[in-house]
Amino acid sequence: MEKLNIPDCKNFTGYKPCYPGYNCLEQGCKDENKFGKKILIIALEAMGSVLMTTAQLPAIKRKYPESTIYWLTLKNSADILKNNPYIDKLFIYDYENISILTEMEFDLVLNSDKSVKAGALTMKLKAKEKLGFGINKNMQIIPLNDGALYNYKLGLDDNLKFKINQKTGQQILAETFELEYNRDEYVFEFTEEEKLFIDEYKKNIGIKDTDEVIGFNTGCSLLYPNKKMTIEQHLILIEKFLSFNRFKIMLLGGPEDTERNKIISDFFKNEIINTPTNEGIRKGACYESIPQVIITGDSFGMHLAIALKKYVIAWFGLSCWTEIDLYDRGVKLYPDGLFCAPCWKKECPYNLECIQMIDLERIINETVKYFDSLKK
Repeated sequence: MEKLNIPDCKNFTGYKPCYPGYNCLEQGCKDENKFGKKILIIALEAMGSVLMTTAQLPAIKRKYPESTIYWLTLKNSADILKNNPYIDKLFIYDYENISILTEMEFDLVLNSDKSVKAGALTMKLKAKEKLGFGINKNMQIIPLNDGALYNYKLGLDDNLKFKINQKTGQQILAETFELEYNRDEYVFEFTEEEKLFIDEYKKNIGIKDTDEVIGFNTGCSLLYPNKKMTIEQHLILIEKFLSFNRFKIMLLGGPEDTERNKIISDFFKNEIINTPTNEGIRKGACYESIPQVIITGDSFGMHLAIALKKYVIAWFGLSCWTEIDLYDRGVKLYPDGLFCAPCWKKECPYNLECIQMIDLERIINETVKYFDSLKK
């Protein structure tokens, strides 16, 4: 077979010319865009964790300025990563894409997930270097590099994870991937169409740029249902905020929050704004971009608020508050001194004391204090 000079260029597909009427094979690259280091990130599980992992992208580009970044994730997290300026190609975890990835060759594979599924694929892929997590011959999850060892031990040692560790999730992951940690922010960007939608929606619901808007992310993942505040606690907070006659209230959430948001909204009739919960992640992000303050538990809504650079007031009970970085834009409330927290249990044997202990008065005071600070 004739030997072809296949360009080392991201624009060349081998299917059709990059430019009409231009033959790259014969004429050479018209607009060369080299692959450089070919890097695959594997982050499949938990939408909040996937979004938090985007904070590693700036450090990857600093370390490998000439590079091509691929990302593999599950279908439900794919929309989080769309329009991300650092990602060259997004793959959804399915048979077709796995077959493509296993035929490719990478310089570096970065697997953030401590799961058998992600670890097995990591071991199968062709790469010069693999960092993060894989599995051994007994289907046991293992660290693949020295940098991943602390992260690995964190999952096996409750005392280390719950009592000793003071590192944020971003710092831990930067160490896992052997990257410089500069406290980089999450990376999430709206499209121009989404920006227009946000402006139009604000007009339709009567919100002006000068309005003081508080967003309540009322729920959490069905996997850990005990992260959420009670409906009664939300009613107390919203009633108090409305009594100030200065704030507008928006209810935020996903499909799992539809029913509770309706209950809260019906209680206040036409006094608050109940945003749609069944229009997908990107539209949900559009709605969450409108309030200046987001009140939330440790949930995807919290991570999205951090990505949107909102002022976040977040409460914690069963999850580890030390691992969350609000980037100096917010307050973390946690049950200090409660012996059982954090615990990461799906069922609570102690009548959810951590939720009962949420300081509602402090949430109110911190919110008012923040809005007042904007006027100085």
